Amino acid sequence: MPMSRLGLLLLRLLHALLPYPALGWLGDQLGRLLHRLAAARRRVGEINLRLCFPDLDEAARARLLKAHFRALGRAALQESVSWWGSRAEVERMTRLEGCEHLEAHRGRPVILLAPHFVGLNIGGVRFAAYCEAGVSLYAPIKDPHLDRLMLHARTRFGRQELYSRKDGIRPVLRALKQGKPFYYLPDMDYGARDSVFVPFFGVPAATLTALSRLARASGAVVVPLVTRQTAGGYVARHYPAWEDFPSADPVADARRMNAFIEERVREMPEQYFWLHQRFKTRPPGEGAKRSLYAGG
Repeated sequence: MPMSRLGLLLLRLLHALLPYPALGWLGDQLGRLLHRLAAARRRVGEINLRLCFPDLDEAARARLLKAHFRALGRAALQESVSWWGSRAEVERMTRLEGCEHLEAHRGRPVILLAPHFVGLNIGGVRFAAYCEAGVSLYAPIKDPHLDRLMLHARTRFGRQELYSRKDGIRPVLRALKQGKPFYYLPDMDYGARDSVFVPFFGVPAATLTALSRLARASGAVVVPLVTRQTAGGYVARHYPAWEDFPSADPVADARRMNAFIEERVREMPEQYFWLHQRFKTRPPGEGAKRSLYAGG
């Protein structure tokens, strides 16, 4: 049996035997172990934190990275509730806040800006349990067992549509115009195509302009939905819809998006996904330089 499938069977057994607080404690221990063993990922996190928090000393950044691994391990095991738990279990673990900011725009296109915090998938499933219909994009996972499970989790409640990034944006635009909220995750480095370089913690970062382009094409409002891990579970909070968005300047819109995400990161820095090479793509003029994440 492939190790990935064996691991998923073990996780399902743990979900059946343990309540989500116990899964959280076990995930915390898993995160501590991963911090020691995942040297390559740890190094990416160290570089990101050094770039984003230059004012912190090395010891403070090391503590922050350890806390991030613990939060990530906790979310990894508690995500099993999203995969196999009942609707009541999902709702008990994750509280929705600020729903009035979404309800105020019912009947018109809405884009839910969902930054990459550790509870991202958990919040997405909780929102699906609340909303009758929705749409999202996903990047296919190489492991077929995990890929099927993630697809199942994201579509198990209501009438959810999930499209691969390879399908392009047209299916999403069509769903938006039909009034289905779009759970959108734009804050990673997807390369230079369709991106502009705007600051993220003062560092130029390749940032998609699709948020403003989609909002303009569909007439959608942007209602951020940020998921926070807490001692008792998770809170998925809707923020007020952005006013005067999109503007006539997609670069300014991308800058505004990064600034909003940066504000949320400063509120819970250990929970942002620091193990992604967020600054891998560099602006013109830096391309000949050595990668920020190059070994050695």
